[in-house]
Amino acid sequence: MAPGGTMPSAGTSPLPTRASPTSGPEASVQPLVSLLLPTFLACTGGGDDSGPAAAWVSHGDIAPDISAPMGEPVPFATEEQRATFERGEQVALRRFSLADGLGPGFNVTFCAACHEKPTTGGAAGLYRNFYIAARTTEDGVVVTTESAGNSSGVVRMYYYGHDEPARPVVDEAIDVVAQRNPIPFFGVGLIAELSEEEILSRADPEDADGDGISGRPNYEEGFVGRFGMKAQTVSIEGFIRGPLFNHLGVTTDPLCHDQRAALPVDSSSDDDPPCDQTGRRDLDWLADGVLPYGQAAAQSGPLEDEDDAPDPELSTDDLFDLVSWAMLLAAPEVEDISDNPLAQQGQQVFDEIGCGACHTPRLEGPRGPLPVYSDLLLHDMGDELGDGLDIAGFQEADGNEFRTQPLWGVAAEGPYLHDGRATTLIEAIEMHGGEAAEQARRFAARSDDDKAAMVEFLFSLGGRSQRTLGLLPPDQPLPAAGDWGGPLHELSADEAETFQAALELFDREFGYAEGTGGPRFNGDSCRACHFEPVIGGAGPRGVNVMRHGILNDNGEFTVPSVGTILHKQTALPGSVNAPQPEADIFEHRNTPHLFGLGLIDGIAEETIIANADPDDTVSPDGITGRVSWTDEGRVGRLGWKAQVPSVEEFVRDALTTEIGMTIEYQEGLTFGRIQDNDAVADPEIDRDTAELLTYLLRNFAPPPRSHGDDPAAEAAGEALFESVGCAACHIPALDGADGPVPLYSDLLLHEILPPDAVGIEDASASMWEFRTAPLWGLARTAPYMHDGAADTIEEAIARHDGEAAASRAAFEALDASQKADLLTFLQSL
Repeated sequence: MAPGGTMPSAGTSPLPTRASPTSGPEASVQPLVSLLLPTFLACTGGGDDSGPAAAWVSHGDIAPDISAPMGEPVPFATEEQRATFERGEQVALRRFSLADGLGPGFNVTFCAACHEKPTTGGAAGLYRNFYIAARTTEDGVVVTTESAGNSSGVVRMYYYGHDEPARPVVDEAIDVVAQRNPIPFFGVGLIAELSEEEILSRADPEDADGDGISGRPNYEEGFVGRFGMKAQTVSIEGFIRGPLFNHLGVTTDPLCHDQRAALPVDSSSDDDPPCDQTGRRDLDWLADGVLPYGQAAAQSGPLEDEDDAPDPELSTDDLFDLVSWAMLLAAPEVEDISDNPLAQQGQQVFDEIGCGACHTPRLEGPRGPLPVYSDLLLHDMGDELGDGLDIAGFQEADGNEFRTQPLWGVAAEGPYLHDGRATTLIEAIEMHGGEAAEQARRFAARSDDDKAAMVEFLFSLGGRSQRTLGLLPPDQPLPAAGDWGGPLHELSADEAETFQAALELFDREFGYAEGTGGPRFNGDSCRACHFEPVIGGAGPRGVNVMRHGILNDNGEFTVPSVGTILHKQTALPGSVNAPQPEADIFEHRNTPHLFGLGLIDGIAEETIIANADPDDTVSPDGITGRVSWTDEGRVGRLGWKAQVPSVEEFVRDALTTEIGMTIEYQEGLTFGRIQDNDAVADPEIDRDTAELLTYLLRNFAPPPRSHGDDPAAEAAGEALFESVGCAACHIPALDGADGPVPLYSDLLLHEILPPDAVGIEDASASMWEFRTAPLWGLARTAPYMHDGAADTIEEAIARHDGEAAASRAAFEALDASQKADLLTFLQSL
């Protein structure tokens, strides 16, 4: 990004401007207010603890045509730019498969996974936090460590390959770990247009004015940084290419000179990679191995990785569209508070405390004043918030310094602080130290009315109308009965209200102050793992649950002391969850969808038992379906190992095991933890809340069939499904409480792994056994198999072994036309 570059107004051409490098009580006020503020109150030394007295004075004018609802393009975008914006948004939403180049090490499967709240381009919940690890050398130098082929320090949580376990190895020498909560992209193109002089004009690195505030710039390759928690990046292209590799394992080539010049904000320089005759980068230049930074508009970055997909795995055309999309995202709409006395009072509190010294209300851009509410400088936030990352990778920033996070749009973003540790606005403020310690004290001394007023003011800075407790947009209508994510049947008004409340609860994100993490967890909401293709659905590989175990010298499975689940997240700052050192078995568990669970719950135990043939004597065909029995003698039916006996127990298990929240004891129910070791009073989830979630899962409609335009092929495929033996385990329907349940499963355990494979034991299921996965919803819930290792249905069939080997061989023996018919049938489920 060229510092000081400018997006063209409608009807103009890009302006190639480029600066020269420069050397060198809230729970009662507003629950779950979103404040992603690494430097929320880095404020001046002026002000006192009294209430506001002076008349309200506006913070000033705002440049015209820069704002829109979050997720929309800037109003001044040209028609051509809007088309590019739409293409770029699709790139941001694209789910990368293994064949596309995902991995082999990764954290998420698409860009918008970390930028989804309240809409594409925004922030994300705690479940999307990532980790940066480093170690201190004997010389006292802090250096980032490698994770699955990535030396940036970003810890990769997943691996598909043969060189490392499914959870990549974490260097035992690490002694510095920092968490990061993703930050929003809204308005970044406008920030990119700011001149370096505008940012530097507010720097006071030596605190020459003696006010206790010593904001200073960060630099990248001699240019003033402005993006990232440490302002470590000057380039939007670099800010996108880095995460593409660090978090998706997706390789890119840098944009060439002409492409950078054509971006909405001209980012070209004389040192850019040249373009060949087609307008793309010159491959001969790349072959030279010379990767200049140019004006630091884009880091050179890795151009290849170790998977089988050809590099670059994202084309430069797609990269151009993605960077353009980010540059064109509008600034959040700041409200006019001239008729809002409460917000005016809050602004006065904001000013009197001195917050504007760092959260500068306006920065002057080429289009006029921008209500960024940030100086974009680094400030020391004290040891408690410090992350220890005093490393060269963050240029000038030390371990306690963070960029002042922009406040525009803060009402719809969250959680709070650089690592999301604060659940409430009051927590976010009172956790600040360092340069902001005195100001945090002053805020705490204000009256509850003043605190409420300041919250109201902050909410006026944008995002209020799009704010929710999760990702469901406000006032979104319920899906139709029988549709994806909809209810089983038409609902009365009261039933619809209950279903809506249950769906919003399923979507709701919980914070640490509410009990999330005990201290380990995988998600901060039910929706965190269940959202494909809609809320309640399956999950991509980026929300896989990791299981691990130990194989002893006798070949017996041993459960690690922390349990088989190796959680992705932790509520403990400065740490990352690591496996038990002796663990030598790691297994991905992909998230299945929840649609139709109530119908499965209504299948009698006797019906499931009747299909069992554990010794292959009832029908000696090589299929030995076995009932999964719980320790209490109940028939399991849910989960990859059929380890859970009912929807009610499934809810209890997920709330505690995946979100880390304790649940109220209920006689007759054995799943779920009733106490943990965090500071939140137990139980963290009461019985009514659990029962509302249970209601939702029992009333989700099963996935609707999707018949194509070739019924003959579909019918032929259904016949082949029977003849090749698939239906021996994937029984088309089981008798339920209200009639046949077309789930395509017997709900029994079968050995489907190769004989030499090892896996995780769970309840009564062996290492090789898995429940027959229901096939309803198959077409829209990729990836497939228990570990999500299959991109396609055909790949999933090819991975069947053990009891399913004969059926797999029968499928492989079909001719191409027959295979196509069978796949057509499966795609209809």
